Formats: sequence, C-alpha cells, structure tokens
Amino acid sequence: MAIILGVDPGSRVTGYGIIQCQGREQRYLGSGCIRTSGDELPERLKQIFDGLQEIIRQYQPSQFAIERVFMAKNADSALKLGQARGAAIVAATVAGLPVAEYSATQIKNAVVGTGRAQKAQVQHMVTQLLKLPAAPQADAADALAVAMCHYHTHQSLAALGGRASVRTYGRYR
Repeated sequence: MAIILGVDPGSRVTGYGIIQCQGREQRYLGSGCIRTSGDELPERLKQIFDGLQEIIRQYQPSQFAIERVFMAKNADSALKLGQARGAAIVAATVAGLPVAEYSATQIKNAVVGTGRAQKAQVQHMVTQLLKLPAAPQADAADALAVAMCHYHTHQSLAALGGRASVRTYGRYR
C-alpha cells in the first residue's frame, strides 16, 4: 500500500492531493490548496514549505510527486514557479520522501488520455476516477492528477520491468 502526495506548485496557490493506492485501487484521502499571503517571495516560499510539512505530518505519505517546470510566456513567472517547486521539494526531502517529477503532458495523458487536455477535463476525470461527490478546486485537482500519474507510471513501468522514463530523486519506496 502506498500513500502518494501530489503537488501542483505555484507561488500564490500550491495545490496538493493525497491518494492511497493498493493493487489497482486508488482511494482519495485529501486535497486542498496552500494559499500564500504577503508581497515578499521568501515569506510565501516559507508558507509553502511549512504548509507541506504539516500535510506530510498529517498524512504520512511514502511517495512525493510534483509537476515539472515548464517555460511560461513570462520568465519572471517561470522563475517564481521554480522557486515554489524548490520549497515543495525541500519539504519532501526533509521528510525523507523520494521526489518524482512529471511534465504537464505526462500528467494529462495519464489521467485524461491526451496530453493536450484542458484544466476542466483533468478536473472532471479526477472527480470520476476517484469517485468524488464533487469536483475539487482546480489546483487541488491538478495535484491529485500528479499523484495519479505517479501511481499509473510506476504501475506501468513495474509491469515492464523498469523505471527509466521518470525522473526520481532519492530512494524509491
């Protein structure tokens, strides 16, 4: 049985989603958003770090997955996103969790079946696949999709006998 924490990073809103997996079953444990406040980026990064540390303490995940940085139209936004990812990754590594990264295309493909899916399609499929009574917030749905992608990827690669197509840091449990 694995508990996976998925993260959709952002400097203002960081989504998180936790699923429990056993065999082919995926069960929703929780999700939400860490909404940062203040104008200073260092303080917002600390809020992301602290928020994720609390979530890790509460749910005790054994695996951590995060969306990989993509180059946005605005370089400043991409840099802030990278720093938010860094705060999240440090929270995971401080807790001793292995870190896996997935591109937005990999995540959408794993959950929706196409790498060009829209946000609403991801939200709908997450709701359906996890049998949720209502759609989670968009950032939380994206984070749940990251966790689901991680699980599906490792299930598929285990069946093929390898893990070559996913970037993982730390010890995989």
